[in-house]
Amino acid sequence: MRVLAVSAKAPDARAIAEAASALRAGRIVVFATETVYGLGALASKRDAIKRVFEVKGRPPTHPLIVHVRDQSDAIRYALEWPKLARELANAFWPGPLTLVVPKSERVPSEVTGGGPAVALRAPSHPVARALLEAVGEAIVAPSANRYQSISPTRAEHVLTSLGGFATPDLLVLDAGPCPSGIESTVVDVREGSARVLRPGALSIPALRAVAPSLQFAHVEIADADARVSPGQGAKHYAPTTPLVLAKDRNDALASARDLEERGERTAVILFEEPIRREEREHGAVHVLPRGAEAAGAALYALLYELDRQKYARIFVEPPPSASGWEAIADRIRRAAT
Repeated sequence: MRVLAVSAKAPDARAIAEAASALRAGRIVVFATETVYGLGALASKRDAIKRVFEVKGRPPTHPLIVHVRDQSDAIRYALEWPKLARELANAFWPGPLTLVVPKSERVPSEVTGGGPAVALRAPSHPVARALLEAVGEAIVAPSANRYQSISPTRAEHVLTSLGGFATPDLLVLDAGPCPSGIESTVVDVREGSARVLRPGALSIPALRAVAPSLQFAHVEIADADARVSPGQGAKHYAPTTPLVLAKDRNDALASARDLEERGERTAVILFEEPIRREEREHGAVHVLPRGAEAAGAALYALLYELDRQKYARIFVEPPPSASGWEAIADRIRRAAT
């Protein structure tokens, strides 16, 4: 893999031009978004799209998100653009919101897993937007990691996850850490109402301010089954190290202590509350930053680091049950499956 460093605020025009040329030639390019790094191919290049699935190890029944510049682009890939899609896009695009709508004939079947719907979003990250502007068409891009593993929020995470599976000509645009650090929120608007298929960086409360009747329930789909949104499998976002969702904070610490006493190295992830002195004796204890947004931005980077240190097990206390924490609760639950 070849890595090009680019500014997250003002991407180098030459690097963007090289990446755009690679995409037009049917190659795949890794680039930063505000959520996580994406493994990109032009939505019109069927062979490149198939290569994305191969590099990622993703089942062909699992659809890809199509990245566009704005609503005018999105409408070209949608069979219809519902009123609710327009209202949500007006409020949150560009940003970490993916909208599921009926697909147009412009969208290859490989993109949607053979299904009738397409997932569209307009990213806000300057690198993603510069790349979309340079190619002048949509880019499909799942997270740039192996299937079911931790999504990358830094370029080094991409190298860790895909290093043994990507071809030498894969280009990576390194723009530093992704600001949100957790995937986009996916909302299905095909039935005239809004239904969250995957909670993400855009919070449920923010969405309900625009769509008060928004529906959200945890969804799990069997691995081999088709779906209209990524991130719906029972197991997903998982580190290599076994991750255990504890009953509560005390259970996480006690479980770590028990394994440590048997000579196994453990790590503990806690939320919000500072570590007390007595808790420092229960394995390697890490407290994520206060607040759902800050915790989400730090979560995957911490999991990559704990994987690197090769602990026997990672214990995680349940995240706060308050509104706004749905995405983190979802990721922890799936990682622990």
